[in-house]
Amino acid sequence: MQQIAKIFSNPVGRKIMMALTGMLLVGFVAIHLLGNLSTFAGSAALNAYAAKLASLGPLVWVFRLGLLAIFGLHIYLGIQLTMENRAAKPEGYAVDKTLRTSFAAKTMIYTGLVILAFAVYHLFHFTLQTISPEFAAKANLDASGIPDVFSMVVQGFQQFGTSAIYVVAMVTLLLHLTHGIASSFQSLGLNNGKTLPGIEKLGKGAAALFFLGYVSIPVLIFVGLVH
Repeated sequence: MQQIAKIFSNPVGRKIMMALTGMLLVGFVAIHLLGNLSTFAGSAALNAYAAKLASLGPLVWVFRLGLLAIFGLHIYLGIQLTMENRAAKPEGYAVDKTLRTSFAAKTMIYTGLVILAFAVYHLFHFTLQTISPEFAAKANLDASGIPDVFSMVVQGFQQFGTSAIYVVAMVTLLLHLTHGIASSFQSLGLNNGKTLPGIEKLGKGAAALFFLGYVSIPVLIFVGLVH
């Protein structure tokens, strides 16, 4: 416990913890996207994927609560480091000097808070299914007798407002990861002056892939290519 307290008691330790929690969240973003892309394989594929997750019972909620704890810690550290940096320097967010300052870097704390708000919305929308309950999967079964998640997703994204919320959230995620991935490598000491350009390109490329993957689902449903 003392070692943990020491880590959180100094700015370097907090930056390392923020980088580690960020990396874990990026891993979740990647895994979650793979599952979501089963939407394009049709209703049977997405419904089977959702049913498999539901069959895990309490384990799913243990994972979700653990993920929320990681997310909460990441946001808390981000706010704390931002306040410390602003107190010491007017420039703001904890940006390593070796990383080129950009709009994405300057707005990290804001995009992070928007993503947090979206995560809460998404949890109530497709997990708890309390938003637009008329489309709720748990109230409608498919031909196999399992909750019709596919219809819930399609009917939800056919609504302009819902699709717009998800697209805006994914633009925010794109901005956050464009800088965040490279910054995490920097905080963990995994790059240097020579490798920095490559790490930055890797971060931007990964952020772009995540954006295209996630945003393709609401957009293609809304325009009628997935129905």
